[in-house]
Amino acid sequence: MVRFAAAFAVVFTASACARLATVDSNALWKIVDIRCVPSQEATGTPGQCTVVDLDKRYVILKDIVGRSQHLLIPTDRITGIESPLLLAPHAKDYWVDAWDSRQYVEHAVARTLPDNELGLEINSPYRRSQNQLHIHIDCMHADVSAAFARHAKDAPGQWHWDTFDGNRYRVMRVTSLADASNPFRIVARDNPGEAAMARQTILVTGAGPSAAEDGWLIVNSDIDLKNGSGTAEGFLDHQCRVADAQ
Repeated sequence: MVRFAAAFAVVFTASACARLATVDSNALWKIVDIRCVPSQEATGTPGQCTVVDLDKRYVILKDIVGRSQHLLIPTDRITGIESPLLLAPHAKDYWVDAWDSRQYVEHAVARTLPDNELGLEINSPYRRSQNQLHIHIDCMHADVSAAFARHAKDAPGQWHWDTFDGNRYRVMRVTSLADASNPFRIVARDNPGEAAMARQTILVTGAGPSAAEDGWLIVNSDIDLKNGSGTAEGFLDHQCRVADAQ
């Protein structure tokens, strides 16, 4: 069993979303819909956001917690991981867009990081505080990346169970994040329906230093699974200590 309890100690106490929720669970949506998108449309500047992509229908927002954490948020009203809109035939590949946006994490720490030291994550609605889809983009804890290294050469498309700090997760290596390999679609294959998807958490990280060559790892757990979890946000390090170790 791999131990990194410190990684989980900050999941909720250091979450910007938790702070926002004390005021308004729709705060992220209001930032996008009232501030960022109108600013981009009116002036060509993203307002409070870092980026507004009107064509791909998402924004990138710097989270108020951490030195490098950013969020990808759709400009359409999508509640979260449980939304059937994410599985529609022409749904956007938000994971691809989030992965491409890891550059903003690197800009924040003024470092180019190996892809297995960067991660994307989404929480179950039972472990989130905002009712607008948002994918966390940030650095990984070094010990977590080291633990995932044992899956770097897994055959693509196959789930492998593992235990991290007492919680059960399954891990799949993939060679794409788009279309049929979209993590939402992969997890939904054996978790059909809104109720089942609402129990899930998903994390994506590079299987090795170069995801283009090594692929990605999809990490998934279910809140109702014995020793399962509805969050993988603790795998991310919002202080991005790996950047200081370069």
